[in-house]
Amino acid sequence: MSASTLDKVRNEVVLLWDRLGPLWGVSPAAGRVHAWLLTQTRPQEADEIADGLSMSRGAVSMACAELVDWGVITVERPAGMRRQLFQPVTDLELVIRNVVETRKRREWDPLLTHLDRWLEELSGERGEAVDVRSRLERLRGIISIVDRLSMRFLKGGALGSLGLKALVRSSRSGRHL
Repeated sequence: MSASTLDKVRNEVVLLWDRLGPLWGVSPAAGRVHAWLLTQTRPQEADEIADGLSMSRGAVSMACAELVDWGVITVERPAGMRRQLFQPVTDLELVIRNVVETRKRREWDPLLTHLDRWLEELSGERGEAVDVRSRLERLRGIISIVDRLSMRFLKGGALGSLGLKALVRSSRSGRHL
């Protein structure tokens, strides 16, 4: 693959991650930085990322902090260096687990807390409140199922036995299940 072909593919990956990032819960800037790092063969300094993506150093720093929080990149500071080096986590199973855990913590846990509070507040109410409470109970039931499945997945339970490792191995070999 020539340098120009690699640059073309790298730019296309960056543009796709920019668009998909918000669907996964990360900012477009974090999506671009993650894609950039995925397409590099060695860890990158923030200045290298900023130059490669034509982003400000501040935007890169914020994006990297977000990606570290998601557990999809790591930071290292080699001995004798002032600057940090960023690299993507390449263990796909770990990335998937980190994303599920972060989404659970940020979305499902607060939603369940709020639903429980609202259901408690509506208990004993009459009229329209009965219908609203019924809808919220159904919503809580669905979210509870998703929450339990995510916990089983994170603990390596039933979902783990469905073949996440096989799926990851399949993706490496180019085969599709």
